Amino acid sequence: MIEKLYHITFPVSDIKKTVAFYENILGLKKRSEWPNYVEFDVGGVQFGFAQRGKLEIFLLVDDVDKAYQSLKEKGVQFIAEPKNTHWGARAATFVDPDGNKFTIETFKK
Repeated sequence: MIEKLYHITFPVSDIKKTVAFYENILGLKKRSEWPNYVEFDVGGVQFGFAQRGKLEIFLLVDDVDKAYQSLKEKGVQFIAEPKNTHWGARAATFVDPDGNKFTIETFKK
């Protein structure tokens, strides 16, 4: 069902310091940047950093609607049902027993 870890968003306190560290010190390639968000590629996994954000992990699935239904039937607690996103995916968000947030997503072909 879950194909791979695709993206992790980390909360940061200072986006400019974050960009300087990951780009200039670690040498990662920046994919995109907005005033309060930046994204780097780390060997095919996207690391996102959001100023005052929350930790969130994105997992690729073949069909988000089928995965949603299957996981929901197993008792997984979803906080967002499948919907189309502004970044071109169809996604749904759930929490694990400790409240950690995960988004399953499928990109339109």
